[in-house]
Amino acid sequence: MTARWVLHLDMDAFFAAAEQLTRPTLRERPVLVGGLGPRAVVAGASYQARAFGARSAMPMGQARRLCPHAVVLPARFTLYKELSSRVMAILADASPVLEPVSIDEAFLEPPALAGASPQEVERFGTRLRADVRAATGLPASVGAGSGKQLAKIASELAKPDGLRVIAPEEERAVLDPLPVRSLWGVGPVAEAGLRKLGVHTIGQLAAMDLREVHGLLGTAIGTELHRLARGIDERPVAPRGAAKQVSAETTFDTDLTAMTAVHDAVARMTEAAHRRLVAAGRAARTVTVKVRSADFTTSSRSETSTVASADLATLTAVAQRLARAAVPEGGVRLIGVSLAGLTDDPPPALFEPAAAEPAAEPAAGPVEPAEQSTPRADDRSAERPWRPGDDVTHPEYGHGWVQGAGHGRVTVRFETRSTGPGKARTLRADDPDLSRADPLGSLA
Repeated sequence: MTARWVLHLDMDAFFAAAEQLTRPTLRERPVLVGGLGPRAVVAGASYQARAFGARSAMPMGQARRLCPHAVVLPARFTLYKELSSRVMAILADASPVLEPVSIDEAFLEPPALAGASPQEVERFGTRLRADVRAATGLPASVGAGSGKQLAKIASELAKPDGLRVIAPEEERAVLDPLPVRSLWGVGPVAEAGLRKLGVHTIGQLAAMDLREVHGLLGTAIGTELHRLARGIDERPVAPRGAAKQVSAETTFDTDLTAMTAVHDAVARMTEAAHRRLVAAGRAARTVTVKVRSADFTTSSRSETSTVASADLATLTAVAQRLARAAVPEGGVRLIGVSLAGLTDDPPPALFEPAAAEPAAEPAAGPVEPAEQSTPRADDRSAERPWRPGDDVTHPEYGHGWVQGAGHGRVTVRFETRSTGPGKARTLRADDPDLSRADPLGSLA
């Protein structure tokens, strides 16, 4: 039987690495990417920050306590998507069989590696990593094995910025000592059940009688996990289908108590989801609003039309109407809006018209959008026109980013990927020569 080789490429600390790449002053410094509010979470952490225990999905407050000297920046998805597109283009050239998993990782199964030796796979992986770095300037880790599970484990073992090829004869030596949680499909519940039986490692799971595994995990899941534990993984590498929905949500720093503030937040979330809808060239039939109250009770309301719409005003009106029914007693902690029932080539037909919503008053506290979208020019307020991390440009000093602002002044570090560490300059906050800039300008 011809040896099968699956590769998994994972960009190392992608969001933080992109910030360090385009803002050279931050290279080798701890960086946290995510929201700036008290309820925000970490979207990305550099390896320098991880050394102090900070990590992705951790509450930002906790991460900042662990690493108080970290630089905290809002996410710039425009930048990350551009870098991701360059990575995926390299992978597509390397293999026609490609399965993107997220913005920063993908599986590939190059036909040229069918039956190849581990040494040939290693040379292929080395070239692939070099091509990604040449196209993006960023490090990537690559793992290779006989299936997706082993390739994923190999890339984790290769981090940071490395390559690991698991040859068939060493699969058991690599898999057996790993914790069972390393397997796809083993969550906290399954892990707790296996621990009760004294099963802590993948090797111990592989040695179990299949009937015992079925009794604990069920026939379907138990059979799949038992096969993965023994290194049997025949799942194909295949392109993923189009997204079934687009969504956006916000957790507020201060609970919303006014309905007008809720309407305003719903409008912003609908607009964020709508941008993704339009970018994909699609329309939506279903609008869903999710609301989480101050006591963490979650409720949702949905409405489906017979025709799809890509009209922002119509979708917003539907979402605001649904919000009135979803909002509970007391304050609102979180609001999310999702658009589903997606179709291609949006028709002109819209949802049935709804009454216009009243003008919304400002939300009760600063809002951190979950999608971390880049601020638009009209986001500037008289009270605080700049926030740390904003991209700016100046006719004399060029492209830069805001390090801090207050008391009518703003400190900007003028630098890009190619300039090396730049000089910090303090300007008047209302300097007419200072304007917001496209984040992609920092790639220059």
